[in-house]
Amino acid sequence: METIIRGIEGIEEAAEIIRRGGLVAFPTETVYGLGGNALSPEAARKIYAAKGRPSDNPLIVHVSGIKDAEPLVTEITEDARRLMARFWPGPLTLILRKTERIPRETSGGLDTVALRCPENACALRLISESGVPIAAPSANLSGKPSPTEAGHVAKDLGGRIDMILDGGPVGIGVESSILDLSTGTPILLRPGAVTAEELSAFLGQKVGIDPAILSGTVSETMHPRAPGMKYRHYAPEAEMYLVTTRLFRDRGEAIGREERELSDRRTARWIRERAERELSEGKRVGILCVKETRPFYPPDSPDGTLSVKVLGSREEMLTMTRSLFRLLREFDEEKKDRIYAESCSDRGVGFALMNRMRKAAGMREIIL
Repeated sequence: METIIRGIEGIEEAAEIIRRGGLVAFPTETVYGLGGNALSPEAARKIYAAKGRPSDNPLIVHVSGIKDAEPLVTEITEDARRLMARFWPGPLTLILRKTERIPRETSGGLDTVALRCPENACALRLISESGVPIAAPSANLSGKPSPTEAGHVAKDLGGRIDMILDGGPVGIGVESSILDLSTGTPILLRPGAVTAEELSAFLGQKVGIDPAILSGTVSETMHPRAPGMKYRHYAPEAEMYLVTTRLFRDRGEAIGREERELSDRRTARWIRERAERELSEGKRVGILCVKETRPFYPPDSPDGTLSVKVLGSREEMLTMTRSLFRLLREFDEEKKDRIYAESCSDRGVGFALMNRMRKAAGMREIIL
């Protein structure tokens, strides 16, 4: 199959592909999605096949607004309607009880459906012109870092899908927050740019945190209720480790400036020493740090065996979420054997960032 790549001028052609059961990758504000007709069992099966994704891993259904969502669910509760009015379009996915219009192939065999309205003009126009809700997981091979640019999609899925709509780099860089409203008590199943604190404040009640967010996975015998819960996700080819100090892990943002610098220097010293040892053994090593700690590391090696990449500044957390998956893919291109990454604050959007970093590292975190 030849994969066509178009700019946003190709939306009408892309909509026709969706209508006839094909697959189109398109930009959203979070990551690129791989879209197909959410009402078609065959389109859902094509999505799973293209990604190499387990078919019990539910797909998020993208709609252009509340009216599009109404026929797809048995009820839009008062809380759901308020959340849609406040956070849509935006990076918030809501799980509700589905109607028969949503096939079980799309819902991963569940009696619920994950719904979201993306905050991206290209995505919204594609949904509107297609005339159907669009099921769309991230447009990457299953388990790989999510795509934040059209080129990432082409590398993973070129020759496996019909079209890629190139809308440039995304704005957020991590997938949407997923909030389960199907059981009465709001439960966050995946953290994203809409934080648990924001949701709790808006709803006037504490939003629960699913244990899988903290442990990294659900039991092999359990059915995942949302994308990203059960299977390997976001992982680079290299073995990745997060590194932090016990002081920073226990105190986080409450740490003082001098203590923060001591913690940073200790983390950087450990990473440098470990990198030097592995370089001497012939390994290729990547280091992922923040702007504030870059001076603590050596320059990149001329032969490419060592590279140090800056995730962003602690003062601008969205620069870090926007960069993570791109930098992990760069380490893959450089054929790195090991990646050592500084752990970040898990406050606010940092909770989503650290969730993705921990999953990318297979939950390997070294505490000094």
